[in-house]
Amino acid sequence: MCLRVLELMPPTTRLKLLDIGCGEGKDAVFFARNGYDVTAFDISDAGIEKTKHLADNAGIQVKVFKADILDYRLDTNFDILFSSGVLHYVKPQLREEIFSNYKQFTNPNGLHIFNVFVNKPFIDPPPEKEPTACKWVSGELFTHYHDWLIQECSEVIFDCDSSGILHQHAMNKMIAQKCQCKRTQK
Repeated sequence: MCLRVLELMPPTTRLKLLDIGCGEGKDAVFFARNGYDVTAFDISDAGIEKTKHLADNAGIQVKVFKADILDYRLDTNFDILFSSGVLHYVKPQLREEIFSNYKQFTNPNGLHIFNVFVNKPFIDPPPEKEPTACKWVSGELFTHYHDWLIQECSEVIFDCDSSGILHQHAMNKMIAQKCQCKRTQK
């Protein structure tokens, strides 16, 4: 998904990008290396330190800070919001509020590039199931963007061995653009 960001909105000007739940920072550093003005946050102290270390080693700047996705709300605008493998921590009752905030603080023509784990009854729960994770319903992510231009949306099932045990995940992927789209009625 990182390469799609470069294709869809190359940093011909200094575009502001927020990496939501940056983990160990590989995506944040990728974006900064490619010319974006990157801000990133995560709840993990270890992840924050690794992100800082990775950015320092690459000789680039990433503004990184600690925050909980459930509590943190934007108060400044961004051109691009990016999140991979994190939004399943957002409880269903908070999703509308959080996405409304994200959309409000996105510049015109800005992008949201998100993926979420979705529940599939034919896929067993992962061996490292996290008690605070809340999988999404297939297609639910897209409904939060009915008023944006959906550039891409897909659902994938993929193999994973993150716990040392082979298992599968299902994921919805979306790229949405904030635009002043006029819908015609027939």
